[in-house]
Amino acid sequence: MRAWLLPEGSDGFDKLYLDELPDPEPGPGEVVVAPTAWSLNYRDFAVASGKYFGGAITEPSVPLSDGAGKIVAVGEGVKSVRVGDKVQSTFFQGWIDGPPKFVPALGDGKAPGMLAEKVVLSEHGVIPMARSLDEQQASCLPCAGVTAWNALFEGGNPLKAGQKVLVLGTGGVSLIALKLAKAAGAEVIATSSSDEKLEQVKALGADHTINYKDIPEWGAHVRDTFGGADKIIEVGGTGTLKQSMDACAMLAEIALIGVLTQGDPPDTHALMFTGSSIRGIFVGSARMARDLNAFIDKHHITFPIGKTFAFEEADQAYAHGWGPDSFGKTVIALG
Repeated sequence: MRAWLLPEGSDGFDKLYLDELPDPEPGPGEVVVAPTAWSLNYRDFAVASGKYFGGAITEPSVPLSDGAGKIVAVGEGVKSVRVGDKVQSTFFQGWIDGPPKFVPALGDGKAPGMLAEKVVLSEHGVIPMARSLDEQQASCLPCAGVTAWNALFEGGNPLKAGQKVLVLGTGGVSLIALKLAKAAGAEVIATSSSDEKLEQVKALGADHTINYKDIPEWGAHVRDTFGGADKIIEVGGTGTLKQSMDACAMLAEIALIGVLTQGDPPDTHALMFTGSSIRGIFVGSARMARDLNAFIDKHHITFPIGKTFAFEEADQAYAHGWGPDSFGKTVIALG
């Protein structure tokens, strides 16, 4: 079978190479998935550059956490899935439900990666695809989709209809959160530095848009113009956290997701004046993924795919996803 790999000590996605590997066989409690679609996340660039948790990978490794396809073989004792089932991967292979359980995460150089024609996973490391989605759409969900779901609907204060949601930028998590929030009856405010991308965001359903180059103090603008946001999808990291705190409505929640910028955190006194909180988000469990898929089927939601590349063009998909023209999810598809 063909698989894309990163070499030991990889320091950038330009080190990706396509190779032939033996077809895998499932052990007890395992399944073989034949993905036909994959999607990229910001985290995949960190893995490729050696800047993900744990540092550079220590042996040649298949990247990516996100893929969708069919079960083509099952090992002894497997009962939850069958050959032919359409499934998607789960980011944390051992976090089924309950409190965070940071066990092996696909595509990090220590756990299996998805960017291959066949992948062996635990039978509990896959879930059925949403019935209303094809494989390309489903491949967008294991990391970014579950992250957005967790940010909006999990924790002690799940999103309610009529509340305001602020999404930062036009990456996968933010745009999936936009679609989910709109389906839940929320009012969505979106930011970007590109007027062209903001027009695309409006077409996806955003109620208000802000070009943060034109309005540098966008956090205060959200507070003063719209009364603040009840949920904030904070994907920027410490560089945008101060503005997100300024954007809070009373008793708001900031879902802290991103590490795009790092450094010393800002002063948090602004939270005192609104009674708001920050909740850390690190993807989510298999149960959350199932709940997300049920919500998708109920509301017939689809998600923005910016550009699709062939399996043989995976290196080009990385280059596009890292570039300024990326929008929403970048997808790799077989066939």
